[in-house]
Amino acid sequence: MSNNSNLLTPISKLLVANRGEIALRIMRSAKEMGIKTVAVFSEADRNALHVRYADEAVCIGPAPSNQSYLVGEKIIEACKLTGAEAIHPGYGFLSENAGFAQKVADAGLILVGPSPAAMETMGNKLSAKAAALKYNIPMVPGTEEAIQDVNEAKQRAIEVGFPILIKAAAGGGGKGMRIVERAEDFEEQMQLAVSEATSAFGDGAVFIERYVTSPRHIEIQVLGDTHGNIVHLFERECSVQRRHQKVVEEAPSSVLTEEIRQRMGKCAVDVARSVNYTGAGTVEFILDENLDFFFLEMNTRLQVEHPVTELITGVDLVKEQLKIAAGEKLSFTQEDLKINGHAVELRVYAEDPANNFLPDIGTLLTYSTPKGNGVRVDDGFEQDMEIPIYYDPMIAKLITYGKDRAEAIERMVRAIEEYDITGIETTLGFGKFVMQHQAFKTGNFDTNFVGKHFKPESLKVHDETEALIAAVIAAKLFEKKDVKLGDSLVKKTSDWRKNRLKY
Repeated sequence: MSNNSNLLTPISKLLVANRGEIALRIMRSAKEMGIKTVAVFSEADRNALHVRYADEAVCIGPAPSNQSYLVGEKIIEACKLTGAEAIHPGYGFLSENAGFAQKVADAGLILVGPSPAAMETMGNKLSAKAAALKYNIPMVPGTEEAIQDVNEAKQRAIEVGFPILIKAAAGGGGKGMRIVERAEDFEEQMQLAVSEATSAFGDGAVFIERYVTSPRHIEIQVLGDTHGNIVHLFERECSVQRRHQKVVEEAPSSVLTEEIRQRMGKCAVDVARSVNYTGAGTVEFILDENLDFFFLEMNTRLQVEHPVTELITGVDLVKEQLKIAAGEKLSFTQEDLKINGHAVELRVYAEDPANNFLPDIGTLLTYSTPKGNGVRVDDGFEQDMEIPIYYDPMIAKLITYGKDRAEAIERMVRAIEEYDITGIETTLGFGKFVMQHQAFKTGNFDTNFVGKHFKPESLKVHDETEALIAAVIAAKLFEKKDVKLGDSLVKKTSDWRKNRLKY
């Protein structure tokens, strides 16, 4: 049974080959569609929320992901054991593994995602470039194929002009990537990039391109069905990053004109068309200071930041993935899609922003999520749970929606202040710093935001100021706790989240 078949193949039971918040998020949409769900879990996740939420759950091995979530054979076996017809891989783990996708098809199962061929082509930056060039998609000047000869590579770098970016063809997440400012440093940096790429991906192939010094990271969400229909669902701005990985995302971007948006959208659809793409995917671009855009890569899966697109379009991307996998046509056209309002997302990581964003694993002594209008929390934890050391340290995604960008940002600040997590350090304080920074509020920022604007002491000063204010208020409260306002009696409190004063 192929996931690219035009025949309708209704899915009655879905196995979610993932964990945490994304597993729960997928299961909730499946449940609304009347689809039964199967969770898989490692021994470390035995008591996880996604395991309890699913209709069935299968243990697939020890805690390390290379013995559980990354073992495709165990996941396929779990499908056979439970009678699940389809597998949703979420993001990470096996979600972009073309070999796994082929094994799923060979087993007569449906993978909620693109074909193995599309996944393989777009999984390599060089073959992705070659596919995109069929449609004359703008590219950053550089090499269009792997380059091994150091002297040849150096000569090409000189022709393109420094600074140069050396990138692993099979890479992602900043691995196998080197910025070279001067010709005399090129040889050493290329050797380091090849070595790191070989270690990380088992593939030392690298290519070079001009380094855009002040880029913005803009990506376009696409959906394609098995009947040849492909649409885009506008852009997401993902420029606030640390270690080349996103922390804050928003939709739409604050800098795109409608004309640029339409051109980028068309390019994204053409990239998807170059590999007969089916399902949900994301075409990533970099935007330079002149608002010229260039193709970066395509992610052949659901993105972490997909909720911001859902909020501005009203489209449930997971439901659309499941319908497409079942052979249904898209129920809407490009003309039907409109941008409504603005959405912002903060990735809440168990990391210490004051210590170079290093993971801070521990127990959630306190865990209380924000509520209210325009606030969405996609998480996979609850109070007293431990953050496992074996996996990505993301606790949750905090998403806010408003009628415009200003309201979405204001709502995010309020939600951050209401989000109560103790026992570990998180990126909540950093998120508030971003939302209140003038560069972010005005939209005048790029992927260098953290390096340009964030200093660990910024959080310390902020916390000390809040603590001083809280102490002054607390002292006054102890002098006179009850204050009359007209005919009513009210009790004043300081910042309840930080100081937990209870009366």
